[in-house]
Amino acid sequence: MKRVTYKNIHNFFKFNGVHFDSRGMRVAAYYLIKEGDEQEKAIGDFLLDWFDERPYVDLKTSGTTGTPKIIRKNKQALVNSALATGDFFGLKSGDTALCCLPVEFIAGKMMLVRSFILGLAIDFVLPNSEPLAHLNKKYDFVAMVPLQVENSLNELYKVKKLIIGGAKLNESLAKKLININTEVYETYGMTETITHIAAKKIGEQVFSILPNVQISQNENNCLVIDAPQVSEERLITNDLVEIINDHQFVLLGRIDNVVNSGGVKLIPEKIEEKLADAILARFFVGGIPDAVLGEKLVLVIEGKNQDLDEAIFAVLDKFEKPKAVFFIPEFETTDSGKVKRKAILKTLE
Repeated sequence: MKRVTYKNIHNFFKFNGVHFDSRGMRVAAYYLIKEGDEQEKAIGDFLLDWFDERPYVDLKTSGTTGTPKIIRKNKQALVNSALATGDFFGLKSGDTALCCLPVEFIAGKMMLVRSFILGLAIDFVLPNSEPLAHLNKKYDFVAMVPLQVENSLNELYKVKKLIIGGAKLNESLAKKLININTEVYETYGMTETITHIAAKKIGEQVFSILPNVQISQNENNCLVIDAPQVSEERLITNDLVEIINDHQFVLLGRIDNVVNSGGVKLIPEKIEEKLADAILARFFVGGIPDAVLGEKLVLVIEGKNQDLDEAIFAVLDKFEKPKAVFFIPEFETTDSGKVKRKAILKTLE
């Protein structure tokens, strides 16, 4: 049987405005590795991995809920993911795309794979907090993390379709995005599912799944994902959900973030949504050990100590009000920018 390789590139594919075939991409990869900065070297390394003879690539997880690890995925699974994204978002050959995410992680890698497979004309800019600031062209498809979106609100007219992932989108930012002309989607996924397996338009509560995905719940009401096109294993997540129908769900929060305070189970993410308009800095709520309650709910804010107006807690139910407030000069984050909640809470015990 002939060995499958992944060296074909769509005829419409462009990288930084130049048409490349697979041989040309390998030459470009060597140049990026030799002459580029760390981010460009990461692109070069991935290009060489993609166009070699092996049927798989190794992917690095973000380490949001544990130690970062390497997982191995068949290249065909990445191709399948790219095709599903193209179908869901209506992407077509010749569309323009921007890669402004680190290619060290799956989200950046998949922007390149989508371009190879779907025939996108992709530009690369070094990942930073304002990726659109110095660009004078418009793009059909862009992926960003929330911090980049927050700092690009005045530049989003340059983007037709924007997907946001990597970290939870807070309610305050979501409200700023509702009335803009850009089509904005919040995505749901992880490295194990090769980025997103579901998405929802900003302003909506319900996630809709991509093609070839099935969803269910386990006994803890956590989401279970069957996506054989991108993952050989059935994935049991730690995400609490409400299943609406076979194709849709509402994300409630993570079961490992739930705080059991005196027998009352509190979902931090729901409390954070209520406080989002009142606290401008980065923040989160979580639980730390308490002799009486078992766990007590605390509010953790990034920045210098300051007095908080008690009125901001008026939107919360009786048991949702934090028992203490802590200020941390700078949040510890993963390499991909996600706040390490557990590690920070541990220092407050």
